[in-house]
Amino acid sequence: MFQNNRLLIPMKMTCKLKSLQISGIVKKFKKGFGFLKVTSKINYYIPPKYNKYVMHGDRIVAELYYQNGKKFVRPIILIKPFLKIFMGYIKKIGNNVFIKPDYPLISNLIICDVKKNNARHIHDRDWFIAKLIQHQLNNGKIFQARLITLISSYNDPLLPWKVVLSNHKTNYKFPNIYNYEINFNKKIFRKNLIHLNFITIDHECTKDIDDALYVKKHDNDDITIIIAISDPTAYINIGSNLDVIASKMLFTNYLPGFNIPMLPRILSENKFSLHPNVKKPVLACKVVIDKYGNINKNFNFFLAWIKSHARLTYEDVEKLIEGNRSWYHKTSIINQINVLHELCNRRMKWRKKNAVIFKDKIEYKFHFSSSHELIKVTFQKRGIAHKIVEETMILANIIASKFISKNLGFGVYNSHIGFNETNAKNVSLILKNNGIYINSNNITTLLGFCEFRRILNTISTCYIESCIQKYQSFSVMSLTPKPHFALGFNEYLTWTSPIRKYSDMINHRIIKSIILGNSAIKPNQKMIMNIMDCKRRHRTIKKNIENWLYINFFYKTKKINQIFQAKIFDILPYGIRAQLIINGANVFIPMCHIHHVQKEIICNQKYGILYLKNKELYRISDNISVIIIDIQFDSRSIIAKPI
Repeated sequence: MFQNNRLLIPMKMTCKLKSLQISGIVKKFKKGFGFLKVTSKINYYIPPKYNKYVMHGDRIVAELYYQNGKKFVRPIILIKPFLKIFMGYIKKIGNNVFIKPDYPLISNLIICDVKKNNARHIHDRDWFIAKLIQHQLNNGKIFQARLITLISSYNDPLLPWKVVLSNHKTNYKFPNIYNYEINFNKKIFRKNLIHLNFITIDHECTKDIDDALYVKKHDNDDITIIIAISDPTAYINIGSNLDVIASKMLFTNYLPGFNIPMLPRILSENKFSLHPNVKKPVLACKVVIDKYGNINKNFNFFLAWIKSHARLTYEDVEKLIEGNRSWYHKTSIINQINVLHELCNRRMKWRKKNAVIFKDKIEYKFHFSSSHELIKVTFQKRGIAHKIVEETMILANIIASKFISKNLGFGVYNSHIGFNETNAKNVSLILKNNGIYINSNNITTLLGFCEFRRILNTISTCYIESCIQKYQSFSVMSLTPKPHFALGFNEYLTWTSPIRKYSDMINHRIIKSIILGNSAIKPNQKMIMNIMDCKRRHRTIKKNIENWLYINFFYKTKKINQIFQAKIFDILPYGIRAQLIINGANVFIPMCHIHHVQKEIICNQKYGILYLKNKELYRISDNISVIIIDIQFDSRSIIAKPI
């Protein structure tokens, strides 16, 4: 009689599920509720009255209940807190000090265990590293933290840099080093080339100048170029104190507003820098380029002394090439610029025909006051002067790759595979839908990829470029020669920035060992992995600092309710990401601001198209007008809506 009674079923279910315990990770939302994620497809609701006992990201055990026809869970045991050691900013309320963790999905203000005498030295918006010492689920009381280290005071002009770098466990300045040895070996023979008209071309603000160029045009139209690179490894011995520090720094970290050098500034910006009219030791290569841009096989590497005869900026070179010479009268230097320009054009034509040349991208420059406040952001295209330096450095790296591969077969190589098989098929489908028919198997080969890129450069649109970009592989490092599809070469490594890149220092030493007939030390795989990890970390740090600077800049200059032109670069199920054309800031457009009826919007993320009522509304690469509606400091996001 009572077996299938409908009134008793909920009671039976409650009794059955109450004793059932499950584990998972907490996912919280701003409206006060959350979910317990058990698997990728199974989530259980956490009501607000229980949600307050846990934080986003906590791994917990919960009891499963059934009430009013719905399942929900009640957290009972903390397995692993999401927060342990964390960063956050201070919020003072009365005599109490709280810290807000630097995670957008954690809205908790956590009270800090601070003595009254110390509290008066702590201010709102100071940033600290803290440790969670008490969790509410453990004892039912409160969340509590202990402050460990001050990262930055609220009024420090370098606050964004210090916080972001601290988050990535990176120091914002070069380590203090009082005892380092530099021993220059005077016994090694170097060619004396100080009489040749070497010149340097760099940004106006560059202090660590590491390359100099000399060219000579012959009667048969061949051009000889000597590319001279600063030689810090002539001073820094393997395993020395300075070498160990450089091997940990790995790169000079170039950030908006300042840089963190790989080597002490007194060396990188002075002794090792190729300043004008000063005799400097270099590692150099000499190569002949014919009128078609081909590289003569009889290139060679050697050690030398040079003296830069002119320190030119990119702007200087642009003016000279355009014919504006009223401010400069050294004919010998002007001739150098003219021949370099011709050499650049030859190599670009050769690469366009035989390798890969990608389209130029707009670059954005941050302008700061003396107190590190962002004043403005401007966009600038790479001019011919940049391309001259770029082509000569690529030329030098091609030669070095051939030289090292032929003699040893190991070094720190750059590699890029283009597309893997799965992504190649996706790209082929995208191209087919746009009337371009390319076999997916072909673009997984170097020759096929180069041909594919040359076709796109002539017939593709910005949409196709944007659509296939996300399928392209990232470049990696390798101990042995491997193809570099993005450049179109069978092998490629760099050696032209030994002041700024430890991988280039390694390749310097390898080249010099071949020249001098010494045994070369092969780098290990751990070093390769460290270099790759460091490159990724630096890119993330730079991006995060830029986002922070944009947030502060938009807030201080009152950009809310202002209209901008933006270019869509990503379309997601929950919104659109776009870049403001005038200053490069990224904005997010939530789907709710695109159309009020969500069911009428269809997002095709694969092809980067948004449909409204089955009609195309937006696609990636579209230029649209947007208005800024919110600036969110915690998530460091700029929210916009289309107009």
